[in-house]
This record gives sequence, C-alpha cells and structure tokens, in this order.
Amino acid sequence: MKALTVLPGVAQSARLQNVAHAVGDAEGVRLSALSVGICGTDAEIIAGKYGWAPPGRGRLVLGHECVARVEDGGNGYRKGEFVVPIVRRPDPLPCASCAVGEWDMCRNGGYTEHGIKQLDGFCAEQLTVNPDFLVRVPPEMGLLGVLVEPASVVGKAWEQIDRIGHRTHWEPRRVLVTGAGPIGLLAALLGIQRHLEVRVFDRAKTGRKPALARQLGAEYCCNALADILAREPPDIVIECTGAEAVVLDVMRFNAPGAVTCLLGVSAAGRSKSVDISALNRTLVLENDVIFGSVNANRRHYDQAVTALSQANPDWLHKLVTRRVTLDQWHAGFERQSDDIKVVIDVAS
Repeated sequence: MKALTVLPGVAQSARLQNVAHAVGDAEGVRLSALSVGICGTDAEIIAGKYGWAPPGRGRLVLGHECVARVEDGGNGYRKGEFVVPIVRRPDPLPCASCAVGEWDMCRNGGYTEHGIKQLDGFCAEQLTVNPDFLVRVPPEMGLLGVLVEPASVVGKAWEQIDRIGHRTHWEPRRVLVTGAGPIGLLAALLGIQRHLEVRVFDRAKTGRKPALARQLGAEYCCNALADILAREPPDIVIECTGAEAVVLDVMRFNAPGAVTCLLGVSAAGRSKSVDISALNRTLVLENDVIFGSVNANRRHYDQAVTALSQANPDWLHKLVTRRVTLDQWHAGFERQSDDIKVVIDVAS
C-alpha cells in the first residue's frame, strides 16, 4: 500500500513508499482515501519544522484533510458512504475538556493528531478509522468533503465569536477577513451565510482570490489595511494570515467592543516593535476581545458539513484550484501564484 511519509524534524525527507503496517487505528471502519488537502502545516512538517512520529516509529504518514469512502459496511456505516476522519484524538487521561468531547480545547497537551502529532495521517491508499471519529458527508458533496476539515476550524472560530459577542448586547454588522486563502475564504463564506457585510483583505490584486470573494457577495480589498480599518472599523475580525504587521493592525484598529479571532499562525523567530501601553489602553478602554483558535471537535465538523451543504457547489469547486495524483505529490507542494487549495487525489 502506498503512503506519503516523512521523517519529522528532517527537512525534505518526504517520500512516497509502500508501507506494510495498517494506517490509522488497529480496529475500525475500513476506508479508501479519495482526496487529501495540502495546508501550511503539511509544508512545515516537510520542511522539518514540525511534527512527531508515532511512538516506536521513525516515519509519519502525512495528511490530515481527508475525504474517504467506506470499503466495508458495519459499525453503523454502509459500504460506499463518503466520510471525513477527525484529526485530533483526546488525551488518554483525559483532561476535563477531552472527557466531554472538547478535545480541541485540551488542557494538558496530551492529545494526538493524525498526520501531525504521534498518529499516522490519511495520505495512504487504505485506512482503518475508529467509527467514533468519522463524520458522514452527503453523497452530493462527494470529493468536496476534503474541505470539511478546514471548514471545521472556521466553524469553531465563528462559534467562539458568537459566544464572546453575546457577553453583552450584540448586533454585529461588519466583518473583516484578512487573507484570501482557503481558511479566509471559508470564513467569508460563513460570514455571508450569517447575512453580515463581509470584506476580504489580501495582497493579490487579480486572479482567483478577488474573483471568489466577490462571487460570494463580499467586498475585496488589497489597499493599505490601516486605511480600510480606519474608514469602516469592523465589529468582527478573522485574521488568517499570521503576518505580523496585519496582526498588529487588526488588534489596534477596529470598532469599540469588537471581537478579533486570530486563526493564522505567525512564523517563529521574528520580532517587531510594539507600543504595548497604547495597545493595552485601546483594548481596555474599548472593551475589545482578541482570542486565538485552532483545531475542532465533532460539533464543529458537523457545522462544517452543514455550511458546505448550503454553499454553491460551483464556488466550492473553484476553491480547489489544483489536483495532483499521489505519484505526483511533490507537485502539490510547489507553490503556484494562483493556488488556493491544492489537493492530492489518492485514488486517481
């Protein structure tokens, strides 16, 4: 069986190889992987900056954004169903959050993650997955189920924004999404579905990103971010770039009582001078909230399936800008200027 594996911590060690061991859980539902999405975390692991192999093994099977087909019926699943495996598993102790199914909020760091931390990922031809960690995908969604995992991260972010906003009277109108990658565009999609005024900011002046944002009904901007924020301060900001200057701007310039969610992860080892006193003064005197969010639990996967089911499938298809075969996996990691979501078709 072919699988894409890597030596965590060793740059450019990824390779396609035949593996003899079962990928996934020792027992569960037998699946054929169909498509696996590529994201920044995968690129960091291949660059040797991140990732942990399963205990007792040197190599890690990559891939955590996956849609698969059930091969054998049983465990409550029918042969031929489309499913998405959940990435994170609760810690074995478990902590208080993991014990109630909130493993995305694990308190002690004992969680594991498929394709990232101590569990093989899903970029393999055959998988076995515990049925408790599978999410059904409607047949009409099919291969677009590869978007469920990133959409689950966005679903969680919106859920947290709603909860924080309702600390007081809450009638948000304007949303700013910074970054028009897959996470940013999916965040904009969910904002439009909430009937909010959505503005998307990105550096790209032409191409797919502006077109996809506008097709949603969002405004697209690539001018100076500080000017945009000053002209119409947003009630909600979803920051998806991790770029230091962008993060600082959205923290400093927004509407009083605004909620800012940081979804982008900044590169390590960089520094920037910040007037902490001024930032503190702004946050306190305007009752602002800034929070970070990552990963998702089952509830958010279900929310993602609902949101994607309600979206225009033609728009979702355009979000997947390139597909490569498993044998040509390396081409998927060769960044092209107009890329948004690149997918490895494992079963092609």
